[in-house]
Amino acid sequence: MPTTTPVLEMSAEKNSRHVSETPATQWLKQHGVTYTEHVYEYVEHGGTAVSSQSLGVPEHQVVKTLVMEDEGAKPLIVLMHGDCKVSTKNLARQTRRKRIAPCAPEVAQRHSGYQVGGTSPFGLRKPMPIFVERTVLELPRIYINGGRRGYLVGLNPAVLTELLSAQPVDVAMREESEC
Repeated sequence: MPTTTPVLEMSAEKNSRHVSETPATQWLKQHGVTYTEHVYEYVEHGGTAVSSQSLGVPEHQVVKTLVMEDEGAKPLIVLMHGDCKVSTKNLARQTRRKRIAPCAPEVAQRHSGYQVGGTSPFGLRKPMPIFVERTVLELPRIYINGGRRGYLVGLNPAVLTELLSAQPVDVAMREESEC
């Protein structure tokens, strides 16, 4: 698949071009996951629109990793299409919680071990429940943060449920309609 960014096919084997490891890529390698690496110029508050444009892929295939917390301040991860938002009301209902809200950036970093803008669901600092928008699993390939700003990994979305035990939910929404 041609892209406009540097791409490397990775597996548990070494590659000739060095891209510094992150806890996420260490986790992927330990679990034998094949993935591609995509480096792009990070733009503060640019979000998935910037990364999808740089990679030349639809923003719907770029998956954001969101750290949220419930009414008891217990953290959880939500994996969502880049061009969609999370209905926290539906997420709370589907996960049997009273309330769910995004974490403050410093709290999200403390829970995940990653800087906001570079959060990956792989290699988290501490275990957290992970939820994934069900329609993400229907995509042939996803691009998700590899553990630092300006760095995505491309992989099969089945990894999310098979290795991360992410629980599918139906919580995607756009500004004016369902996603």
